[in-house]
Amino acid sequence: MEPTEEETPDGLLGWCLVANVARETTRGESGLDIQRGTKHFPVGALLWIPPVRWDPGWGRWRAVGRHRGNGRRYVNMVVRADDLENFRVKGVYSEGLVRSLNGYDHDPTAPRTLQNPWTRERAQSWADGRNDLRESIVIDGQRHTRITVPNPPPAELAVGGEILHLAQYGIRGPHYSRMPPPVEWVPES
Repeated sequence: MEPTEEETPDGLLGWCLVANVARETTRGESGLDIQRGTKHFPVGALLWIPPVRWDPGWGRWRAVGRHRGNGRRYVNMVVRADDLENFRVKGVYSEGLVRSLNGYDHDPTAPRTLQNPWTRERAQSWADGRNDLRESIVIDGQRHTRITVPNPPPAELAVGGEILHLAQYGIRGPHYSRMPPPVEWVPES
């Protein structure tokens, strides 16, 4: 359902999903190298995410933003979805931004027309889905994709009448065990 003419702000060219670059991003083997921002975008940079027309790879999205080295021009980059946070919907008002969002499909005869626009509701649905991330769990070495937990995961989880205990949490998600955690021995004084 598109907004009526009274609800559409003056100069609005379309809606777009946006996100900010996360404060901490992971790189390297097992994600142990923590960095501030990404190579091309600083922490908190606003990135405009056009609807997916081609898949650049699992967990990666095409994004448009102002480059770390040149804050005046918009650039198209492929970024990791895990490096983004605070997803929301914003209106597009700039012809330069429209040109970057359209990419190769940009029509110079219609500079204010988004070629593949988001609807406000679809973009909001994507934003809500990304902001409420849930992860599938591993129980005693076996992944269970239908059982999900929030991030950060709870220390104990009741599944099918048994209590599972968080054994490990890392980049591969939460690992639970049926065995309770070991009790730390404290010498008597």
